Amino acid sequence: MKFKHTSVLLHETIDNLKPKDGGLYVDATFGGGGHAKYLLSKLNTGTLIGFDQDEYAIKAAKLNFTDLLQEDSNPRLQLVHDNFSHLEQDLVKLGYPDGIDGIYYDLGVSSPQFDQAERGFSYRYNARLDMRMDQSKELDAYQLVNQSSQRDLANILYKYGDEKFSRQIAHRIVEKRREKPIETTFELVDIIKEAIPAYARRTGGHPAKKSFQALRVAVNHELEVLQTSLEEAVKLLRPKGRISVITFQSDEDKIVKKIFKKYSEVEVPRGMPMIPDGMKPTLRLVNRKPITASALELENNNRSHSAKLRVAEKI
Repeated sequence: MKFKHTSVLLHETIDNLKPKDGGLYVDATFGGGGHAKYLLSKLNTGTLIGFDQDEYAIKAAKLNFTDLLQEDSNPRLQLVHDNFSHLEQDLVKLGYPDGIDGIYYDLGVSSPQFDQAERGFSYRYNARLDMRMDQSKELDAYQLVNQSSQRDLANILYKYGDEKFSRQIAHRIVEKRREKPIETTFELVDIIKEAIPAYARRTGGHPAKKSFQALRVAVNHELEVLQTSLEEAVKLLRPKGRISVITFQSDEDKIVKKIFKKYSEVEVPRGMPMIPDGMKPTLRLVNRKPITASALELENNNRSHSAKLRVAEKI
């Protein structure tokens, strides 16, 4: 079983964590394990906890990282099949209640998830509408498309996909599903194309791209779980511990930027000679502006074009 995926901003993400021997690190989005492999190559001792809610990714990792998983009674790599929003409780269950030395996130959908047609993530393959990263969850894109009100659908498409024709698409979806349920990705693509004016279909890439992104984000509650997990990560970091986050869409980046700002800036009342301990910042920004891919990476990995990396350190 292979989970082939080219990691974005590989060296920038891990090198900025400043990994040290004996440390405890978390890969919040294990995927194909590219970042994990590089991190572990920089450590002689230490432990990495890899989270992934995708059962396929966990099964692939168990086959592809067998040596690290079965090294001894204290393996260097441990895997957790769970959403990273349960970070704190899962670490406690594993016997790590005292914090971590670093954590990194590679957000969005991995290449294998897009390439597995049956997962229903891509508008390029015909499959049942699904889009669940965690296959054990009940809510999928089929339910969202066929059961949501027209108003809710329009809000989802606009909020999570910035789709300016969200109302027209939602109206067309509701019209079509009155005839029969909308079951497949290609059915939905055709409906979206019908709803978007001809001039708009000829520009700006695939006409279904924004709608599919919006539905995926809604199905997996991506923005809500990201906020929850980042708050827990900041709390769990030990002094000098670092957090690296790669985002691929503006809404994700806004959440990361907002939380980093929340914990790195303080408003000191005028005239106060020094900052009381209770008001001191929790984080220090390692990079004020997001790190983006080099020209070489942009040439070799198309997925890196929209990637932004932000890094912060616990004070």
